Amino acid sequence: MTRRYGFLFLLPFLVVFAAAVVAPLGYAAYLSLFRQGLVGGNVFVGLDNYRQALTDTLLHVGLGRVALFLAVQVPIMLGLALLAALALDSGRLRWAGLFRIGIFIPYAVPAVVAALMWGYLYGPHFGLFHQLGTDLHLPVPDLLSRSWMLASIGNVTTWEYTGYNMLILYAALRTVPHELYEAAEVDGAGEIRKALSIKVPAIRQALLLTGIFSVIGSFQLFNEPNVLQSLAPGVISTNYTPNMYAFNLAFNGQQFNYSAAVAVVLGGVTAVVAYSVQLWANRQERAL
Repeated sequence: MTRRYGFLFLLPFLVVFAAAVVAPLGYAAYLSLFRQGLVGGNVFVGLDNYRQALTDTLLHVGLGRVALFLAVQVPIMLGLALLAALALDSGRLRWAGLFRIGIFIPYAVPAVVAALMWGYLYGPHFGLFHQLGTDLHLPVPDLLSRSWMLASIGNVTTWEYTGYNMLILYAALRTVPHELYEAAEVDGAGEIRKALSIKVPAIRQALLLTGIFSVIGSFQLFNEPNVLQSLAPGVISTNYTPNMYAFNLAFNGQQFNYSAAVAVVLGGVTAVVAYSVQLWANRQERAL
């Protein structure tokens, strides 16, 4: 009887999960097995779309770009979030509430609005950065150029999500027993020593959680480059990220079946990378 009641409580989640996650994934996998023919409509082609995706240079370039983005932007963002969380938890920060709200507010800004705002700041002819550089007689690079674009997008996403990750890490820090800090103070440990030896190891699982979320977010990169494409069409192509590539295949190229295959491949790559990060973190924890 207890198990039956437990299942009833779980049933609403299972229904929503099946409708919102399992069904779309299953439909995408189903579409990826077909191809639109000139005659006869959709034709079953098995894994041909996946074979094409695995040898698609445009997809490979996009995956390489987001992998580079992940390797550089995520450590910077999580490092800033960790420093902010440690500063809040230290209890020595003035106007801590204002500081916390100020860092979190960018997360409340829609990604499209954030990309537009930063895009206009980046503009080489009308942007604020360029105007300040001109007034101060300082050289300002074209932040919407090919060599700077990925860094510019990374700055936007770091600005957006540092506060979100900070709150996760700060909440984890608040659960660390204060007795550990008191014992460390008796041994003469300062704030930096307590942070490195007690606080950071204690929130390792929260760091892992934010890392996995960041990995998934990096491979799902879409809004920021898609908005900035209108400001730099010669720099951001339709395959700049895998998500943009799948979107343009479906809605501009009308290649719905191949787009579904690309989406499934991207989901598989994301899952493998996220699981690899979790596996590596668990091994590191066991080794300590």
